[in-house]
Amino acid sequence: MQPIVAIVGRPNVGKSTLFNRIIGARLSIVEDTPGVTRDRLYAQANWQRHNFLLVDTGGLDLDSDDDMVKHIRNQAQIAIETADVVLFVVDGRAGVTEGDAAAAQILRKSGKPVVLVVNKLDDIKLDALSYEFYELGIGEPHPISAANMLGLGDMLDVICGHFDGFSQGDDEDDIIKVAIVGKPNVGKSSIINRILGEERVIVSDVAGTTRDAVDTFYEGSDGQRYMFIDTAGIRRRSKIKEDIEKFSLIRAVAAIDRCDVAILVISAEDNITDQDTKIAGIAHEKGKAGIVVVNKWDAIEKDNKTMKKFEEKIESELKFMPYAPKMYISALTGQRVGNLFEEIKTVANNAAMRVQTGVLNEVILEATARNQPPAQKGVALRIYYATQISIKPPTFVLFVNNTELLHFSYRRYIENQIRQNFGFKGTPIHFIARNRERS
Repeated sequence: MQPIVAIVGRPNVGKSTLFNRIIGARLSIVEDTPGVTRDRLYAQANWQRHNFLLVDTGGLDLDSDDDMVKHIRNQAQIAIETADVVLFVVDGRAGVTEGDAAAAQILRKSGKPVVLVVNKLDDIKLDALSYEFYELGIGEPHPISAANMLGLGDMLDVICGHFDGFSQGDDEDDIIKVAIVGKPNVGKSSIINRILGEERVIVSDVAGTTRDAVDTFYEGSDGQRYMFIDTAGIRRRSKIKEDIEKFSLIRAVAAIDRCDVAILVISAEDNITDQDTKIAGIAHEKGKAGIVVVNKWDAIEKDNKTMKKFEEKIESELKFMPYAPKMYISALTGQRVGNLFEEIKTVANNAAMRVQTGVLNEVILEATARNQPPAQKGVALRIYYATQISIKPPTFVLFVNNTELLHFSYRRYIENQIRQNFGFKGTPIHFIARNRERS
């Protein structure tokens, strides 16, 4: 188990900039607008052979009554409760504020180790400004500049000093990474909250509430561990007006890059749109295992043909990924949500499946005998040999006499034969054709 470090503080004190500096990537949105970081954002971090999970949070604005601010405050408080170490960030230029004092009181009550960081001290001469933060009563203030990367090493040494008792082995290999993708307001966050049984991700009826890709870890009763990546709803480019929305679109695509399994969430109340098709296409082109989840199934009137008709729509619009299983759920009532885990494990295992070369060539030999390969100008396609070269997605090399003779339709036929014999439910299969002279 790795320690969890949560970054908390008032809005706009530089938490997201510090988060990005620590992990070495622009994973968290940075914008000079208070409240931009809405949900907790998890990322893997490392310092001097210490591995830990770093959590960025929304600002602790304890005075506002705005509903969204209350959501953000709740998320930060949940992060504090689940953290092993709290990184409390304050603005050195602003000095001690009432908000800092109120947040410090919450942190003292939590009983968690707190590392007080005084940010925005961009000049060594300004370090003296950090001394007044002793009055918060939560320990020694550590002056830094996240923007200019000053003082970060000493700060990280202090953080890692609280990690006694945690094993630092690499235990991430068995985690199945699942990206929840789809248009805004189809219930992606609600699905994760239903799975976890807690409000780990903000749920709102305002489309586009989730801006960051949020990593949430979960361990099933069978010991299988998952990392759910909730993503910002991907909107049509014409509707993206704010820079923040543009960052979120990029991050949603990046979340698919990071995942093992992409769950495309579609609302049962909507028709399948071009945007659904584009999102599915991103996952398909990147070779990710996929599941199509139709949410809000409880919200529509049904008869004995409703599911079949909806499935026909999916197969028509997403005809490039017939391998993806379809599930009909309700995050609101919990209907069939529990079945997601078995499906996720199945498609993840299939994406990592390897086929023995000898057995593979027997299947292809039988397939070519059953359905003769195409010919052109009197020359017929010959598949001499096949082998699997990689997984995630399963990728096969076909050595043939002429790659131009391996038409799409026959390649699809070979793929279908492989699927019939080995399964590969839920994962795309890639083929590479290579010319080879017959020996």
